[in-house]
Amino acid sequence: MEIEKDTYKTILKPSKEVLFKEKGSKFFGYAFPVSSEEEVKENIENLKKQHHSARHFCYAWQLGKSYEHYRANDDGEPSNSAGMPIYGQLQSFDVTNILVVAVRYFGGTKLGVGGLIQAYKTTAQMALETCKIVKRTIDETFLLKFEYPEMNTVMRIIKDEDLKLVHQKMELNCEFEIAVRKKEAERIFELFENTYKVKISNFQLPNSNTPNP
Repeated sequence: MEIEKDTYKTILKPSKEVLFKEKGSKFFGYAFPVSSEEEVKENIENLKKQHHSARHFCYAWQLGKSYEHYRANDDGEPSNSAGMPIYGQLQSFDVTNILVVAVRYFGGTKLGVGGLIQAYKTTAQMALETCKIVKRTIDETFLLKFEYPEMNTVMRIIKDEDLKLVHQKMELNCEFEIAVRKKEAERIFELFENTYKVKISNFQLPNSNTPNP
């Protein structure tokens, strides 16, 4: 039986600019942390201002903690010669919430489809190699509601289970927002559900948006 993955890899800062040269063509590579398609567009627009005379802005991105959304764009290069080789490097590095762009200045000599695939793959690889890749857990968030006298009981469970306390409101009626690793979520939910005078529910952010596939 396959165990559901509850971690993902990403980057926290943009990569350094890298440069790959092939037969006169220059390929500038960049990697950006992104959390939405809007951020993808903003980063590409900024690169177009920076490289206003470049011919191609080829890219691939992956979004979602479960790696569920992605797109690859050849931007005028032959089909699957640019975007997919870049996306292949996202898969190779096993990263998500990331955009990789390769900006090409044509050098006068055609590289052919095979040459383009290699150039875009190498540029993406070089950009990702400059990044510090971090591992994050996929968490589920729960809301605990209880009266102040139950504080010690709740805090003991949080400490014993090494849970992440995201937000707390300590008054006569207390509310705690806790984050739990996905694979432990069902067990922790049942633990609090069976705790006397403590109510637990799934926490929902208002107006939360999920990226379109």
